[in-house]
Amino acid sequence: MKRLRIVLVLGVVLLLVASGAFAMLSAAWKPVTPGPERYVRLARQMSLNQALIELEGQGIIRDAQSARLYAKWKRTPGIIDSGTYQLRPGMTLDQVFRSLQHPVRQSVRIPEGWWISRVAKRLEEKEVCSASEYISLAEDGEKFKDEVSFPVPSGSLEGYLFPDTYDLPPMIGAKETILRQLRAFESKVWPVLKDHQDPNKVLTKASMVELEAALDEERPMVAGVIDNRLVKGMQLQIDATVLYQLGEWKVLGPGEVRTIKGPYNTYLSRGLPPGPIGSPGLASIEGVLNPAKHNFLYYVARPNRSHFFSVTYPEHQANIRRARLEREAAEAN
Repeated sequence: MKRLRIVLVLGVVLLLVASGAFAMLSAAWKPVTPGPERYVRLARQMSLNQALIELEGQGIIRDAQSARLYAKWKRTPGIIDSGTYQLRPGMTLDQVFRSLQHPVRQSVRIPEGWWISRVAKRLEEKEVCSASEYISLAEDGEKFKDEVSFPVPSGSLEGYLFPDTYDLPPMIGAKETILRQLRAFESKVWPVLKDHQDPNKVLTKASMVELEAALDEERPMVAGVIDNRLVKGMQLQIDATVLYQLGEWKVLGPGEVRTIKGPYNTYLSRGLPPGPIGSPGLASIEGVLNPAKHNFLYYVARPNRSHFFSVTYPEHQANIRRARLEREAAEAN
């Protein structure tokens, strides 16, 4: 009888201990005070245990150790991929575990011809990284010399950051973004440039062609005009170089091109600018490598985005009038 009484007492004690432990776990499993949704960046693949410690530190969950026991009970996958995750304080552990299986994806289009500071603004708008972080790293090519197989400039990477649509989730950072652009350049551009004696010169010309020619079929024509003017020692007089010097994409007012001082203003300097004025697409690079052979020295844009080309300045003036009449007719209609 005494032994039975001892067994009953021990059973009650164990039940109380178990009930207390379960109550403590239940309290630890409860969501924290609700808060706004935010992004959490896991820079590398890690165990669920490590991820839970990170989330506890950021106030997303109450207790990582208790959450780990809950995850074992729920048979939650034990490895979390690197990536950006959308989480908020106040989520249940089940909601947290589901979110950790679905990193955020975000397509970001970096257009052809955009220069570093223009791209930086878009990346900041998309919460990929801060504009200042991107600009600072993109101006220091030395930091990326061992990351790709082609020789990157030691200074600015202008012209080498391939324009494309990338998966750039929020908080991925400037370094990873630049690496993806350089590796795209390595696979798509370097094969056609590697045998050229001066790839930077090709990219400089192509960056101007990119911003001057809207139609792919005219890119070799515009490249030919640039070559013809260089051979004759003429100023290139390309508006896009003035905008690059200004650091702003806008419509220039009458006579404004000659008020903006600097080596990139091809209305004031002869020859090519010091380097690329943006990142050209492959069509512009190929246009420079295979320029059209002609005698044209001038061109003027038409409303349909094509150009009138001419040999002499009087012909160019006549084409300017023709283009103006076309614009007026288009606006009237």
